[in-house]
Amino acid sequence: MQWALAAVFLVLASVLVLALQPWRTGEVYATGVGEHRVVMLADGSRMSLNTATKVWARLSSSQRLIEVEAGEALFEVAKDTSRPFLVTAVGTEVKATGTAFLVRLQPSSLEVGRSLEVTLIEGQVVLRPQIGLVAPMVDANPVVMTAGERVHVYGEMAASRTSKVRVERPGLDRAVAWTRGEVSFDDVTLNESVAEMNRYSSKPIVIVDADRLKALRVSGLFRTGDSARFARAVAALHGLDVRAQSDRLELALR
Repeated sequence: MQWALAAVFLVLASVLVLALQPWRTGEVYATGVGEHRVVMLADGSRMSLNTATKVWARLSSSQRLIEVEAGEALFEVAKDTSRPFLVTAVGTEVKATGTAFLVRLQPSSLEVGRSLEVTLIEGQVVLRPQIGLVAPMVDANPVVMTAGERVHVYGEMAASRTSKVRVERPGLDRAVAWTRGEVSFDDVTLNESVAEMNRYSSKPIVIVDADRLKALRVSGLFRTGDSARFARAVAALHGLDVRAQSDRLELALR
C-alpha cells in the first residue's frame, strides 16, 4: 500500500511540474558566446537570439509559450488573437498577440537575483507575475507597456517582497543594435560599456584599478566581439593603456 501511495505521489508531482513549466516539453534554442541566431516559429513569429541565450518554446492550439532561461531575445510576434504569445523569465510573464519586443536577463547582484528588462518596440504588451508561482503582493499589479518603453524588473514579480519595477524610454535603435552586429553607447560609464562588450567575447576586458576610472564615460558605435578595437578606442580617448594578456585585455592608467 505504501509503495502504491508513493507511486501516486510521484505521478502527481510530475504532473504539477509539467503544469507549471509546460515549455519543458517543447523545443530548446540556444546560442554561444558571440553568436547570433534567428529562429522562425511554426506560427510565423520570429525570434532573434543574442549572445549566450537559451529559450524554450512550445506552441499549442490555445497558446504560444516561451521561456527565456538566459541571455536576450527579440520577439516579432505573428498576430493571432486566439493564441496569446506568452514569454516568461524569472517569475515575470510578458503577454502579447502581435507585436515586437525585447527580453533581456541581467546577472544576479548582491541585492536581488537576476533582473529582467523588457523593451517594447511596437504594439502593446502586459507584464504580470508568472501564473503558478508564489502569490504576488497586493501592489504587484500588471504593467501595461506602450511602444518605446523599457521596464526593468528587479527580482521576481511573483516574489512577495523583492520585486521592484522601473519604467524608462531608451533609444530603440541602440536597443536593437546587436541585431546588426553592433553595440551602441551614449554617455554610459566605462564599467557599463566594458560589461556589455564582454558579453560577446570569451576574452574579457578587465579594468585595472576600476575605482579610479569609474567616472569615465563612453559613447560610440562598436562591433560586437571586437573587444580589442573597443579597448584601443577607449584608451585613446581617455589616455589609458591597453595590456594584452593571454586570457584577457587590461585597461589601465598610464
